[in-house]
Amino acid sequence: MFKFFAFAHKQFRTLAATALLGAGLGLNVAAASAQQPVNTKAPPNDFVQVVADNALQALKKEPEAKNGNIVRLNELVNQYVLPYVNFEKTTQLAAGRYWRQATAQQKADLVEAFKGTLIRTYSGALRQADSVSSITPLPFRGDVQADDVVVRTSMSRSNGPSIGVDYRLEKTAEGWRIYDLNVEGIWLIQNYRNQFAQQITQTGIDGLIKALNDRNQR
Repeated sequence: MFKFFAFAHKQFRTLAATALLGAGLGLNVAAASAQQPVNTKAPPNDFVQVVADNALQALKKEPEAKNGNIVRLNELVNQYVLPYVNFEKTTQLAAGRYWRQATAQQKADLVEAFKGTLIRTYSGALRQADSVSSITPLPFRGDVQADDVVVRTSMSRSNGPSIGVDYRLEKTAEGWRIYDLNVEGIWLIQNYRNQFAQQITQTGIDGLIKALNDRNQR
């Protein structure tokens, strides 16, 4: 049977887990003591920093979430992540050309199923969020006036070497939105695209949605 989400290495799963709850982010957590207002139209690095601080602080203060409570994880994701992530675009790009074949209802169902799968897949790794001491933005290489940019960071951990994590952002009418992340050379969307295509080829879009939901129920 086709197995979903067998990541290339454990590092990606663990760090992308922290990234998922922090909208893919986490920066100078120890230094921040209160939630900060998010300016979605700030320079990309500044936007990433504030969303990061807020999200990872929330996780560190929630024992239930760190222990894998899916209900609480969903609540935190909905509060601190989804307002700043274009998750529909993430799902669309992961589905590739098959997205155009899906009905409006299938698209909505696939987005929700994919979100649930990511949260559940990463729930165990989220327990390791306390090991992240900081994420330092690297010098910005792109054009801050561009509509699509990559923010590069270095994640410092108490239990291992620093790891490179990049975040792809798009500029919308409401400001910046995150839609992909790269951990040590592995982009999240690309990691899922081939798996989605294989499942859709075998069982169709409804089959992919069912496979994701079945995994979510386990």
